[in-house]
Amino acid sequence: MIRQVLIRAGLILMILGMVVSFHVSFGQARKEPEKPKPITRILFVFDASQSMYGRWQSDTKFNIATRLLSGLLDSLRNIPDLELALRVYGHQKPFPPQDCNDSKLEVPFAKDNIARIKHVLKVISPNGTTPIAYSLSLSAKDFTPCDHCRNVIILITDGLEECGGDPCAASAELQQKGIALKPFIVGLGKNFKDQFECVGTYFDASSEKEFTNALKVIISRTLNPTTMQVNLLDQNDDPTETNVAMTFYDTKSGLIKYNFIHSLNAKGLPDTLDVDPLATYNIVVHTIPQVRKDSVKLTPGKHTVVGIDAPQGYLTFKASGNATLKYLPCIIRKAGQAQTLNVQQFDQVEKYIIGKYDIEILCLPRILVKDVDVTQSHTTFVEIPTPGIAVIQRATNGYGSLYIEEKKGLSWVYNLKDNQQQQETLYLQPGNYRVVFRPKYSNSSSYTEEKSFKVESGQTTNVKMYSN
Repeated sequence: MIRQVLIRAGLILMILGMVVSFHVSFGQARKEPEKPKPITRILFVFDASQSMYGRWQSDTKFNIATRLLSGLLDSLRNIPDLELALRVYGHQKPFPPQDCNDSKLEVPFAKDNIARIKHVLKVISPNGTTPIAYSLSLSAKDFTPCDHCRNVIILITDGLEECGGDPCAASAELQQKGIALKPFIVGLGKNFKDQFECVGTYFDASSEKEFTNALKVIISRTLNPTTMQVNLLDQNDDPTETNVAMTFYDTKSGLIKYNFIHSLNAKGLPDTLDVDPLATYNIVVHTIPQVRKDSVKLTPGKHTVVGIDAPQGYLTFKASGNATLKYLPCIIRKAGQAQTLNVQQFDQVEKYIIGKYDIEILCLPRILVKDVDVTQSHTTFVEIPTPGIAVIQRATNGYGSLYIEEKKGLSWVYNLKDNQQQQETLYLQPGNYRVVFRPKYSNSSSYTEEKSFKVESGQTTNVKMYSN
């Protein structure tokens, strides 16, 4: 007896263990994988041209810039998901003569390479000219391919382009190709805002203090988290619309940056999104038809609220007498327009931006309903008569068509199949019809036969060709 009790207890424990294991495994299977956090890659493009030997406040511009930049680098130690690189120009060849190819990636992107960058800043010395556009163009190769990286360029210079290049065009190409975000430029000693405004976001550093502040502001904008919410507004300007896809396009490059399905949080408010504050976005909301808002800018470090008008109502279809119809396509167009917005199945309920629509129901014959009004949060029903069934039988295969009889004459509805099939079953709207048919192997039009019949809702009509 004791042995049997122990066996039963063991079986119960084993079953409980299997149940617990199943629930744990099931829970683990349902757990969504975390998306990798984006890596911020900052490329410092540093001016080491001969003019950096010029005196500026307490020392030369070069010594001050390398000292303050090194101090900034120390503050970036131990920051996760951050990689740095250093490109220097004007340091390899003396001037004169002018060498406009004097630009080199001294330290490529890597983790924990701050000591290496600081070492390079200590050992280089100003020598040559200022190939800014050339350096920006080369920086495209400095950013190796990465699907979850945000690429930032910080240009530190005391002068303008000296090699005939176009820094504005070089910067635009980087942005249009989605290689890097709009660059930051720090100008030493003299205000070059007018010349660099087309290149990126310019900071004037007329003093050592302003240079330090400019670097701090840039790093803050680059690294501080920024949130936003998209309010999809109904007809009353309340943010009640939700559960629709949104695509964020980079305004400059046109590339897709984010895809979100809009949601409301537990408090009924639009969900908070983490997005890159350095980009400008065109937001497309995939309602039917889609709505959009262009040139959306965020304030780094602050919560931004964006409102987009997206008032919607519902549209569905029904047959008289509550008959069930499935797999019946309905073409939806804006009223008075030819473009197809959607092909909706008869048994679906779909949301549309409020307004008037023209609907073409692909029954036989087709039904066109114009100026259907979709209103805010309301379900609009479009009702059609319940179809009947016509069974068209023939003794042989051949050529024929089905027409509906109207006051103006016959209107084509359907071409009979000319294969071996000798019976066709058609769902037709109520009305008077006529079949015109000729056997396939009859060489004379005189063998053409026609029959008229009537289709009533929910009824089956047999149409026999060559019945006698």
